Amino acid sequence: MSVAWNKLPWRKLEQHCFRIPKRIYRAKQNGNTRKVEKLQKLLMKSEAARLLAVRRVTQDNQGKKTAGVDGIKSVPPQERFALAQHIHPKNWKHSKRPLPVRRVWILKSGKPNERRPLGIPVMMERSKQALVKLALEPAWEAVFEPNSYGFRPGRSCHDAIGAIFLTIKSKPKFVFDADIKGCVRRDSHHGIPEMIGRD
Repeated sequence: MSVAWNKLPWRKLEQHCFRIPKRIYRAKQNGNTRKVEKLQKLLMKSEAARLLAVRRVTQDNQGKKTAGVDGIKSVPPQERFALAQHIHPKNWKHSKRPLPVRRVWILKSGKPNERRPLGIPVMMERSKQALVKLALEPAWEAVFEPNSYGFRPGRSCHDAIGAIFLTIKSKPKFVFDADIKGCVRRDSHHGIPEMIGRD
């Protein structure tokens, strides 16, 4: 099974999973919400997307050897096929309640005396999240602000620095820096879907 996993046509699977998000992006730009939802469901059910989601979590990601509460640090190739089948959306209603995340406290960068919490889900939940990300990301990319750079694919802090430089190089500007401490932890998580339109 190890050979079978490595011999999968990954290039073709990636091309397939590039075409559908491209259609999602265009449909969202045109305001065709029904088409966006249909394409998202199609993508999440496709075997190519599920295999790529599992590969991303078990092989590509930096935290691939970090265990959740179940203690599983790595998934052997023969089990990756089973995981790809199990994360099919049709199985979500009948699956058990998700296991809780493992809470780890890590040092804050630049602040050696401060720590921040990090939640580590189990491999199954990470695979589901990667699959959902494949479907949601193109729709949101179509409507994001052009000068938004945080946690977006193909963008980095260098792009943000370049955009700031181009904006302020010709005339003086004021820059306000705000540190909203604990915003995500304190705000009501139930109210967030209403604010973002439940897309």
